[in-house]
This record gives sequence, C-alpha cells and structure tokens, in this order.
Amino acid sequence: MTEPHSGQRPPAPLPLDLVNFATEAALLADVEACLKAGKGFAIATLNLDHVVKIRRDPGFLRAYRAHSHVVADGNPIVWMSRLAGRPVSLVPGSELIAPVAALAARLGTPLAFLGSTQPVLALAAERLKADYPGLEVATCLAPPYGFDPDSAAADAALDQVAASGARICLLALGAPKQERLAARGLARHPGLGFLSIGAGLDFIAGHQTRAPAWVRKIAMEWLWRMLTNPRRLARRYLDCALVMPSLAGQALAARGARK
Repeated sequence: MTEPHSGQRPPAPLPLDLVNFATEAALLADVEACLKAGKGFAIATLNLDHVVKIRRDPGFLRAYRAHSHVVADGNPIVWMSRLAGRPVSLVPGSELIAPVAALAARLGTPLAFLGSTQPVLALAAERLKADYPGLEVATCLAPPYGFDPDSAAADAALDQVAASGARICLLALGAPKQERLAARGLARHPGLGFLSIGAGLDFIAGHQTRAPAWVRKIAMEWLWRMLTNPRRLARRYLDCALVMPSLAGQALAARGARK
C-alpha cells in the first residue's frame, strides 16, 4: 500500500460497512446463542450522528470496530445501506430494550443498567420487571457528571457490573461514551454483553417522551426531536444533513464496486 502524498488525506472509511446484522431477528438470535455459550458481546446502533462523530474521532471508530454486533438505527442509514447494495432493516436502539428484556427473562439472565440517573434507572427497572415477569435487574449504576469511559472509575464500574452477576449491561450514557465503555467492558469482561441504548431507559421511565408512532412511521422522528429541543439538536442535525451527500457518494461507489 502506498502512502498518501504530503497533505493528501487517505479516503474515509465507509461507516455503513460497520453494520453486520441486517435485522432485529438475526441480532436477537445471535445474542441468545452468545448467552447460551457464555460469550460476551457489544451491540451498537449506527445512526447519522454516529457517522459524523466517527469521521471526526478515530477513537470512536476504533470503539465501533471492537463491537461484535452493529445494526442500523435511523432511516438514513437504512436508505444509504440499500443504495450501497447492502439492504438492512431499521433497528432503533431504544426498541431493543423490550426484546432483550424478554429474552433475559426467558433465559434467567440478569441485567445491569449503567448511566442516566438513579431515579430513572430505578423506575425503568420497576417497569421492565412488571412487564417481563422473572426479569432480574442485578444492579443499577448512575455515574457522576463528567464520567470518563476510559478512566479507572470506568473500570471500577465495569467490575461492579461483573461482580453483580449480570450478564447483559444496558448502557445509557449517550454517544460516544457508551460505545467506548462497551468496547472497554467487552475487552475487560469477555463474558459480559453490552447494549448501548442512549435515552431508552428515560423513555421507559417517562422522563423523556419519544416521538409518536405516526411520526416515526413517516421517518420524521428527527424533525420532531429537533422541534422539541432546537437549542441542543439543531446543530447536530445540520451536521447530519451535511454528511449525507458524501455518504451517498460512498454508497454509490460501494454499489458499483460490488457489481
């Protein structure tokens, strides 16, 4: 491989290639196989915001590559993957909590929650245990503000999760912290499973409200979220819009290379 000339940047990787499970059913079947075999895993849910962060942060890309399972979270990722000739289904991270909890209850696999706040975690645990009889939540950890997923405190939290007897840890820290912690956790405790779910537990606890089903059905959840919190999200969605043309170009090039 030749080195690029001075000042010439190497071509950016195609983030869509990180998606390695096309459907929720395939993902859950493999997670069940991992649990039965005593193997750990790390599940990430790729969306456009993650693509923006991956392009800016090599550490985030390394964390993603350390994940065993990646699905498409967001209609633009689904559309671009199909454009690239790799059709996938939409698998939002927040919608994985219920089937994973159902699987854990059926297999007798304890869960752990890490992230958000203690009241949110306690209420989410209570509601999930009511919805899925037999579900065990072994521990709920709410790290302090400024929690560093690459710190000794992160290792201590991961060790506490492992010592609790949990086999699956739901991470509610937001990106890129939760994905970095999942990669670190899987390396440190290879028998643990990690699922990054962002605000998913806040939705369950009722501390945040997700877009109505009809809004999600017409692929406008991003607009609903931005209008409800424009100060925080307007810049994020502008960055996501700006990355779309180059991602579409990469997807078309990938499609042509596969023919």
